[in-house]
Parts: sequence; C-alpha cells; structure tokens
Amino acid sequence: MAGTPRRRTPLLMAGLGLVALLAGVGLLARGSGEEERQAEAARAAAPADPKQGPSQKGGTAGQAGQEEAIAAPPRFDATTCWRDLERFNEGVTIDNFREWATPLLSSRDALVRDYLKERLTELIGNDAGRALQVMDWAREAQGKSFGVFMMALRDSEAVHLPQVSAKLLDMGLDTRVEPNRRAGVLSALDTQKKLEPAALDRLANFARDPASGEAGWAATRSIARVMKRDFKQSGNHTPYLDKLLTIGAESPDEQIRYLGQMMPMHIAPILDAQATERYAKILTTEGNEDGRDAAAHNLSLSQDKTKVLELFAKTFETEQSVCVRWALFRFSARVAGKNALPVMANMALIDPRFQSAYQDFERIYASGTLDFVRLWNSLPNQDPYGCLDRHD
Repeated sequence: MAGTPRRRTPLLMAGLGLVALLAGVGLLARGSGEEERQAEAARAAAPADPKQGPSQKGGTAGQAGQEEAIAAPPRFDATTCWRDLERFNEGVTIDNFREWATPLLSSRDALVRDYLKERLTELIGNDAGRALQVMDWAREAQGKSFGVFMMALRDSEAVHLPQVSAKLLDMGLDTRVEPNRRAGVLSALDTQKKLEPAALDRLANFARDPASGEAGWAATRSIARVMKRDFKQSGNHTPYLDKLLTIGAESPDEQIRYLGQMMPMHIAPILDAQATERYAKILTTEGNEDGRDAAAHNLSLSQDKTKVLELFAKTFETEQSVCVRWALFRFSARVAGKNALPVMANMALIDPRFQSAYQDFERIYASGTLDFVRLWNSLPNQDPYGCLDRHD
C-alpha cells in the first residue's frame, strides 16, 4: 500500500487544465449519483425560458430576474472536480496507477504530467520492486508517458538502490531499446552518488562506440555529473576524470568527445602529471577548437606550472584560432600569475590583436592585484574577441 500522500493544493488548483480533464474523465466518480441530484435541483430552481415571456405570478419582476440570470457569467463550482482530484490522490496505488492515469498521460498540459510524475515518485518511494515495475512500464510506454515514468523513477529514493541502478544501466545499454529512450534511461543515472568501477567502464566504453549517438552523449554527461557529486562529498575525481579523458581523446563523435574534454571544468581539478600529459595532447592535436579551448582551461590548474606555461607559449605560435589564443593568453596568467607577463608580452608581439589585452593585464598587476579571479573581474573587457558566449 502507498504511504500517506501529500496535498498539493497550489499545483492542482493552479492548473485548470488538470481540473477540467479529471472532471471530464470522471475518474472514481462511478457509482455516485450526487452530481446528478445536484444538477436536477439546479434545473428545478432555474428560471423559465425567456422566450415564454413573464410568468403570471412573477410579472415584470420575474422577467427581470430571468434577464439577470442570463447576463450573469457561468459559475465554476470546483467542489466536484476537487473531490475527484482528492479521491485520485488518496486512492491511487502502484497497482492501479497506469489504469487510472492513462487518460491523463496524453495531456498536453504540463501541470498534469508534473502532478502524475510527483505522485508516482511518492508511490515508488524507496521500494526496489516498484522501481523495477515502473522501468518495465517505460519499456512499452507510448508518447509522453515514457518521460513521466522515467522522471518519476529518477526522482525517487529507490533509484539509488543497487539493483535499480544496475537495471538502469542494463536497460540503457540494451540495443533492443530505441536510441532516444536509451538516452533517457542513461540520463537517469546522473542521480547516483557514485559509480563503481565496473559501471564506469561500461559507460565509458559505450560512449566511445561510434554507434552510441545521443545515448553515448547522455552516458558521458552522467559520468561527469556523478563525478561532480562524488567529488563534492568525498574529494574523489580521479576515476571519473580518467574515463572522461579517455572519451575526450578516443570518441569518434566530436560532440561526445568535446563533452568529455570540457566537463571536468565544472570541478576545476588539480591535474597530476598523467592528466596534464593527456590534456596537453588534446591541446596540440584536437581538431575542434572548442576542445583545445577546454584543454587550455583545464591545464591552467596543473601541478606542473612551468611545463604548462612553456606549452602555452609554444602552442600560441602555431595556433590559428583567435579564441584558443585568447584562452592560452589569459590562462597563462592563471598558471603563473605576474611571472607570466614576459610570456604574454611575447604573445602580444606574435599577434598584435593582444596588445591592448596585455596592457590591461600589466596595468592591473602593477596596481597590486595578484589573485587571478580578482584580476579577471577587473578587466575592462573580458570578451574582446567574441569567444566567451560559447561556454565560459
């Protein structure tokens, strides 16, 4: 049996589409004659048809009353509709949810779907059996019901149970499931508090598959999001970063590859020697300029500052993209602070477009500002080359 459901008066009453739809469907109203009795009483009390003229007893006063009744706007009595909503909320269970919700799952009203998703999340709770049952529904779901089922599962407590996350992974990698649905299933894995090595291996191998497509992109994003959560809780990022760099170096899909390259920026990891070497290879060999830009960003936090500053200076000479050059230029200051000014001055000689930017950096350092974040916020123009609107 389901736990005691919460009341959602603001959500339910705010969506007139939901109220009207539930009233039209007449869920749970079978066997109740109260509505019919109310309607009959209303008909008996209603004024006569105005075409019949004033009544003998009412005269002019009766006619005026009829006109007033006709002119008055129709009244909406929410009591009946609200009672049906309450009865749905109170009476629905995991066993009858699909039957009762079927007429509503095709609704175009987002409030309807939000309500159903939240109610189903409560019904799932922390019960692995119910979560697995909802996954079975999702396999054969039609239309928008797939999204409702998966989002309800994603928000449930049960999604963290080992047997549930394991089945999510299996379903997401199952080639019999439609590709776009596989992406939706793998996206639900981003709720995990951590990913075990075997799961990480499977997700990374799948993301590198040339045929993985949108599902491979979702797998990569889930790795990155769990990395961020695990890093915040435990400080652990190494296994995730290793897999993201593998995807970023080896995936044949440019968008998936870029996702693997840039997502570590969200935790700003301090790179060890191995990670520094792998990002250095991306910086010098990646064909996508966004990927090279992301590599410069991440390399600026390497432990080996001398090596990275030398790499930036050398790479700047041959780099053709002004946006990647801007990344190499500004992140040189992040790497070595004021000591990077000679390298940055040489960059400005190689590419005169950077003369003004160099003068800004030199002036701010001379004022006594040394912290990179404060320096960055002091720049008169942080985007002189129109590059940062893409991802910074």
